[in-house]
Amino acid sequence: MDEARLSEHERRVLAEIEEQLDRDESLARRLRTMRRAPHLSVPSIAGARRHLPVLGVVVLGASTLALLVLAVATETPVLIWAFAAMWVLTLVTTLILVVRWTRRRAAESRGDA
Repeated sequence: MDEARLSEHERRVLAEIEEQLDRDESLARRLRTMRRAPHLSVPSIAGARRHLPVLGVVVLGASTLALLVLAVATETPVLIWAFAAMWVLTLVTTLILVVRWTRRRAAESRGDA
């Protein structure tokens, strides 16, 4: 079988591309740490556990909103205090998630992950 040959111009362009790729440190790091993933991804418990805190904050937010509507509609002190407590819990939990996310992003940008 005949082998296709590259012209001088094509070889020069290919050499320039290879040279530029050799100088790209972030690409080299990503290629070194790249892992082969299976073609069909099977949901794992670890993946689901990673999303549980976010799901918890969403449920807390929906509950807080429901308590707010009920507290405003009925003007019951118990519902108002329950809303206040739930609101604080939702804010603190959201803040914790944001701090974790920010730290993880900073570690990834430094290359620690």
